[in-house]
Amino acid sequence: MSRRGWALFVTMSVVWGVPYLLIKVAVGELDPVVVVFGRCVLGAAILLPWVVARGHLRGIARHWKPLLAFTVLEMTGPWLLLSIAEQSLSSSLTGLLVATVPFVAALAARLLGEEERLSPVRIGGMVLGVLGIAALLGLDVAGAQLLAIGAVVLTVIGYGTAPLIISRQLSQVNGVAASAVALSITTVVYAPFALPRLDQVRDASADALLAVAGLGVVCTALALALFFQLIREVGPQRALVITFVNPAVAVLLGVLLLGEPFTLGIAVGLPLVLVGCVLATRRTRTADPEPLAAPVA
Repeated sequence: MSRRGWALFVTMSVVWGVPYLLIKVAVGELDPVVVVFGRCVLGAAILLPWVVARGHLRGIARHWKPLLAFTVLEMTGPWLLLSIAEQSLSSSLTGLLVATVPFVAALAARLLGEEERLSPVRIGGMVLGVLGIAALLGLDVAGAQLLAIGAVVLTVIGYGTAPLIISRQLSQVNGVAASAVALSITTVVYAPFALPRLDQVRDASADALLAVAGLGVVCTALALALFFQLIREVGPQRALVITFVNPAVAVLLGVLLLGEPFTLGIAVGLPLVLVGCVLATRRTRTADPEPLAAPVA
């Protein structure tokens, strides 16, 4: 890759490993609905004028049905579920569980006929990933956290299936434009629930408010703009390798900045999940459709 490609790759690997830390800080003082609403307002306020000025929204209304489905699976549902989950789960564990998205994506693609078969290597990668998840859940998760785990599972399903909508039905839509519209829709959906709770913002600490600002400006608006530049610079498959780096960043930040324990479950599960992801997403010689979106934590 070029120097610019490496710079974008490293930046994205860090930026999309940070949201788990920021969400954990924000939901310590703010309702999850307020956190999601604030993130979407900021992200939409930055991206929407940008895509409007460049004319990227022309004709996008024709695709409203798949765009709405993408919005629900990629942002409206997952972001609230992640915020709820992190009220009881550590940011490290949450980030590592979300790393299993490639397994769901591979299975969904196979079931929908996007791929002819799963090779033995890819199946072996999925088995390794399942073993890693079993280690995490068996060693680190208490019974009271099962609802939070369920929220993360639903998030993973959403993140794993949303890109298929992009590749099958929204391939002609600009990726940043689709994201800007999705952010705007999610803002409208959560506004009736968030606005009555905005008094929480007045009482919140600077750390919580800065966490929401970081989620909206850096981890959403800036990250989406940079991600599509990364795709153009290095290609879609290399761009998605950041998926394998994000969980390690999430674990590192949780341990170093939040004082979360580096548990036996993480020590055993992290390498198994990451190696499993690498193997499970090994591509065949047939070129895949260019993804216009990736899981945005």
